Amino acid sequence: MDITPTLLAAVEAICRRAGDAILEVYGSDFEVKGKADASPVTAADERAEALITPALAALTPGIPIVAEEAVAGGALPDVSGGRFWLVDPLDGTKEFISRNGEFTVNIALVEQGVPVLGVVLAPALGRLYTGARGLGAWVEDEHGRRAIQCRTVPEAGLAVVASRSHGDAAALDAFLAGRKVAQLVSAGSSLKLCLVAAGQADLYPRLGRTMEWDIAAGDAVLRAAGGLVRCVSSHEPLRYGKPGLDNPHFYAAA
Repeated sequence: MDITPTLLAAVEAICRRAGDAILEVYGSDFEVKGKADASPVTAADERAEALITPALAALTPGIPIVAEEAVAGGALPDVSGGRFWLVDPLDGTKEFISRNGEFTVNIALVEQGVPVLGVVLAPALGRLYTGARGLGAWVEDEHGRRAIQCRTVPEAGLAVVASRSHGDAAALDAFLAGRKVAQLVSAGSSLKLCLVAAGQADLYPRLGRTMEWDIAAGDAVLRAAGGLVRCVSSHEPLRYGKPGLDNPHFYAAA
């Protein structure tokens, strides 16, 4: 399947419509419910996924769609063909609930274990990150649309980005031991991956549980910007379509 600017623009448009639906809930007195795994979910998660899934199905008939809330409800399509969409309709639900704006809509296309297209929208921040194999990576915000790429680590040391709502401080300290760190920044959701892609950070270690849909879109943007997500244990690039769809500990870097 060719990754074209037209396909990328169509996915961006789907993301924006989902973002609009999320912001409608964000501005209301919404209810927070608990899923079977005790993680929170709101009407925003559900409305966004209900918009994204049929739109992707119409855009690319026949390509399976793995979406977080559908999987939570027991619907997991067969992805053995190697090409599928990964959707997190609202990444950073805790950020959404705390109303700090650092939540995202994430849509990624995976081919043979590799995320080849990704769109990450932070609707409350008015910021869109997008990237695709062979096309490059961009950010769009109040300053317009511009290309992004990973940077060379400054002589002063690494800018490390860490999770705002999750994380093990002792594990992070152990991982960073021996590295020259100039700055530690906290951020929510898949924005952490995008900060590395945009050259605003150099390293994002995630030493806790995540699911594939949490990071695939940000990983695609990062790869298109010249970076990569690697497993902590093997230093091999992270792959998608794994049994259970959960990730090992990983780090994202230029």
